Amino acid sequence: MNLMFSRGPSLQSRLALGLCMSVALILFDHKLNGFGTTRVYLNSLVSPLQYLANLPGEMLNTSASRLVSHERLVTENAKLTHDAVLMSEQLQRLTFLQKENERLRSLLNAPVNNHTERLVAELMAVDNNPYSHQIVINKGAIHGVFEGQPVLDDKGIVGQIQQVSSTNSRVLLIADVTHAIPVRVARNNVRLIVAGSGSLRELFIPHVPHSNELQVGDLLLSSGLGNVFPEGYPVATISSIVRDESRPFAQVLVTPVAQLDRLKYLLVLWPNQQAKDEVLLEDPQ
Repeated sequence: MNLMFSRGPSLQSRLALGLCMSVALILFDHKLNGFGTTRVYLNSLVSPLQYLANLPGEMLNTSASRLVSHERLVTENAKLTHDAVLMSEQLQRLTFLQKENERLRSLLNAPVNNHTERLVAELMAVDNNPYSHQIVINKGAIHGVFEGQPVLDDKGIVGQIQQVSSTNSRVLLIADVTHAIPVRVARNNVRLIVAGSGSLRELFIPHVPHSNELQVGDLLLSSGLGNVFPEGYPVATISSIVRDESRPFAQVLVTPVAQLDRLKYLLVLWPNQQAKDEVLLEDPQ
């Protein structure tokens, strides 16, 4: 079957015609800017597609930036918390040294250890026994912790290390009924013993004579006797004094300075660096 319109220009002719038209359009656009308006419309039509094409990459970049920012904030927060606990301990020590400056002036020539070794620990667990107030911290023998070591928070004395394992330790709080700590009154240097009452918010002072010059609001500092707690750290404030002459002793209640029911970060103290090194040598685990 013969097709009347089956023949047309050859491929070479079509190619030459296309090249000529392309060159003509390029010259027309370059010299006369004939397609400027057309390009604007075409770019407007293509812009949404470009935004959609870039959207996955932008979302990934935004997510990565947020993750990096969150990780940086967590790291900075942990560092600031660590520094705050250390500065709190130094502030407690500075306050004590300022108050004791006049009393110790005669002893200025004696060697004083101002660089107590410290270690920041974190609360791991709280003992569920209602008759015992103990907690577990995340530092143990491999960090040089030993039994009887004093533990503080950012306010004052919390307790002392009772049991030590490789990676954690058990702390006996000053509120425990089996715990007692020697203290002195910051105002007049009267020496007393503060004992645990079983309540996290209340301690008591046993065997206080009626003639004792105690006042509500007096701050009690660790006296350093017994060689367990270093001298000069806040322990409690006197909250109540009942002088009943029918009883042999006055009833004195005190409030612990440390927030025993809100512990999170704690500070473990060594008498000095040499003592810590000796403990590490004795227990290389």
